[in-house]
Amino acid sequence: MVRLPRLVIAAPASGHGKTTVATGLIAALARSGLTVAPAKVGPDYIDPGYHTLAAGRPGRNLDPFLTSEDLIAPLLLHGARTPTPADIAVIEGVMGLFDGRLGTGGFASTAHVARLTDSPVVLVVDVRHTSRSIGALVHGLATFEPGLRVAGVVLNQVGSPRHEAEVRDAVARTGVPVVGVLPKAADIEAPSRHLGLVPAAERPESAAALDSLAELIAEHVDLDAVRAIAASAPDLDAEPWEPSAVVRPPSGAGDGRRPVIAVAGGRAFTFLYPETLELLRAAGCEPVSFDPMTDAALPPGTAGIYLGGGFPEMYPLELAGNAALRADLARAIAAGTPTVAECAGLLYLSRAVDGHPMVGALDVEAAMTPRLTLGYREAVAPADTFLAPAGTRVTGHEFHRTALLPQPDAGAWDVGGRPDGLASGTVHGAYLHVHWAGYPALAERFAAAAHTFLSDRIHTLRGTTSHTPGDSPALHADLPAPRVDATAPPAPAVSPVSPAPPVSPAPPDSPLSPDDAPSDADLAHHGDADLAPGLTDLAVNVLVPAPPSWLVDVIVRTSDAWSAYPDPRAAVAAIAARHGVPDDMVLPTAGGTEAFALVGRVIPGRRPLVVHPQFTLAEAAFTAAGRRPARHLLTAPGFTLDPQAVPADADLVSVGNPTNPTGVLHPAAALQALRRPGRTLVVDEAFADATPDAPSLIGPDMDGVLVLRSLTKVWGLAGVRAGYVVGDPALVARLREAQEPWSVSTPALAAMVACASPDAVAEADALARRVAAARPALVAGLEGLGLPVVPGDAPFVCFDTASLGPDSLRVALAERGFAVRRGETFPGLGPTWLRVAVRDPETSAAFVAALADLAGGRVPEPAQQKGLR
Repeated sequence: MVRLPRLVIAAPASGHGKTTVATGLIAALARSGLTVAPAKVGPDYIDPGYHTLAAGRPGRNLDPFLTSEDLIAPLLLHGARTPTPADIAVIEGVMGLFDGRLGTGGFASTAHVARLTDSPVVLVVDVRHTSRSIGALVHGLATFEPGLRVAGVVLNQVGSPRHEAEVRDAVARTGVPVVGVLPKAADIEAPSRHLGLVPAAERPESAAALDSLAELIAEHVDLDAVRAIAASAPDLDAEPWEPSAVVRPPSGAGDGRRPVIAVAGGRAFTFLYPETLELLRAAGCEPVSFDPMTDAALPPGTAGIYLGGGFPEMYPLELAGNAALRADLARAIAAGTPTVAECAGLLYLSRAVDGHPMVGALDVEAAMTPRLTLGYREAVAPADTFLAPAGTRVTGHEFHRTALLPQPDAGAWDVGGRPDGLASGTVHGAYLHVHWAGYPALAERFAAAAHTFLSDRIHTLRGTTSHTPGDSPALHADLPAPRVDATAPPAPAVSPVSPAPPVSPAPPDSPLSPDDAPSDADLAHHGDADLAPGLTDLAVNVLVPAPPSWLVDVIVRTSDAWSAYPDPRAAVAAIAARHGVPDDMVLPTAGGTEAFALVGRVIPGRRPLVVHPQFTLAEAAFTAAGRRPARHLLTAPGFTLDPQAVPADADLVSVGNPTNPTGVLHPAAALQALRRPGRTLVVDEAFADATPDAPSLIGPDMDGVLVLRSLTKVWGLAGVRAGYVVGDPALVARLREAQEPWSVSTPALAAMVACASPDAVAEADALARRVAAARPALVAGLEGLGLPVVPGDAPFVCFDTASLGPDSLRVALAERGFAVRRGETFPGLGPTWLRVAVRDPETSAAFVAALADLAGGRVPEPAQQKGLR
């Protein structure tokens, strides 16, 4: 018999606030000094993520359909003693109290798990649309099923003291005590997504929200009463589940070598049962996490790959943009590394998701559909695989809105007569999620395959291989990870159809290789991600906090036309007139984002190249389109562009002017020298209007040239998405043909017309000059602290803080009230580089003072003399 205070949080139906109360209760109890073991009824991955954050230990799933009835109490006890003994267990229910698998009399329901664990139940009831009827509801739930004990009620969304009194009076008649009353507080609810709630790992604000939630629960729920209810649970007649009792390392694995299992993590891969990792460790493996969005290579020594569930369809640009990791994965899989991919992992191994290139190890594509596929499944292995022999039966669940194209003829699993996923000798990819605690033989077989793979690799390195002819050893076992060459050809795919050809990669012997293997820079990062309430914004380069009133009036006056489709002709004419070019050289776009995406998709070039450091969307757009751009890195101190140093065979070159993030303004002659027959030159002039006297390549002669402009920087229109392209008429025509119909809104088009007027151009110039006049004081203050500043002219400053330490000062500056743009997300810069927007002299002075404080000194006298104080 095992003593474990415990309780179940249940509700009449979904939407009553179970997750809010359960997560807040876990956090509040933990903050009171208790060690809390969290658990969740059902297969859901998202709620346990919040539980994990609240408890500081893994949230567990208790699902008798996925595992078995006999395992529920042992799994609960295992979670309560791992990694350390817990004082109390809080189990969040699923759906309504008695709702389980359809047609089974409530099997796998919250009530079922409460009976299996002999746990008292606390109901959470949303009372916002009723009052006295809550008494009848609680009475019915408490008496519906013998053997279940409803021991308390939390009233949620109570509107007023009178409302509370009426509901309390009704519930009192049932004999079930009210242990908490929560007022209306929609701000503590987790945001939804197409599959349910948004995982905690994807919400940067989760920790802060959790603090507020814990305080709310501590204030409005009687924690002493909750602890008493939990303490009333009888001792459990069960033994804790032990992974080492159900799996063991394969024979011959006693030499101390533990194969590394690369386990996908990060924001795109958040779905994983913790027992999976525990089983792999018990089978002699070493799970090591990697992030497919940011890591450039698999972990060293990788001998197996596990790609679990998540939301890759929400991060296609970031995943596609990490070409180095995609190539590394493809090579490892082609080399025979055993690979398990569930749902999100299946999508990631496909050729593409909604047109965005993925790893390409499985020769299918995936696309979002309007249909949600959700439910319990029974499946059978149709053929022998490394994961399961033919005829193996498992239970699992599906949870997705995507579909594979084309549908495979044979799958990794057979689910009710239909194939699910794809499988080969070393790859097992399927939508089905299986809880390996219920089927430990899967973990044992996967681990055995990884052990064999590692052993074969060791034999190969020693010159004695046990591979059959034609097999290829892994690139990752027992050797340092090699430098990744993103121009390598794609790996062979597991294919129900013929593989698709790659999209115009540079040949292996291309001279574009020295600088160009993509780093782990986060190409999708933007300055607004560094903002937070209470911070002074130096991270986002917008000159004004809001559009001027005359521009707002222009935009608002278009409301009468919002029922009609947008007509870009007036904007085209206004932009053309401003720049003195024909209309066919102009294309309005939905900001620079659409312009970069169009260029990446349709402008020809077998050897695209991006001059870095530069706005990272240029490279991200190429990689999202399946192209592998080379990098030409400019270097400190001046980040000077030498046109002759740019490889001659680069036939599609992208460069910024002024350059974001360095602020360097390249001479027009240097840019003109980049033009040559057979090459398209793309110049990002997003900051040209914000930089006085910035040279522009816009003019009547633009053969082979495209210039991208944005209204965001000067006019504060980031939310309107207004920009345009001016350039070679033939190239602009290509972009226009590929542009989605009506992609530029009527308000954005009206803003383009207004901002192209002579008065607006003059106002923009005056604003740019006012900002430019404030720039020298900021530069002087930074240089007075001994910080090297990149010489530039843009409305922002780029500088290196290496003299203050090897790490980024971003967090330390945030603690002092300033949001800054981190440098390491720009290829060619590192974590000590920062970019800050030029603001008013008082703000600049305060910022320099914050840096001086970090440096352990005061604002230097020279900086004061320059007008900072």
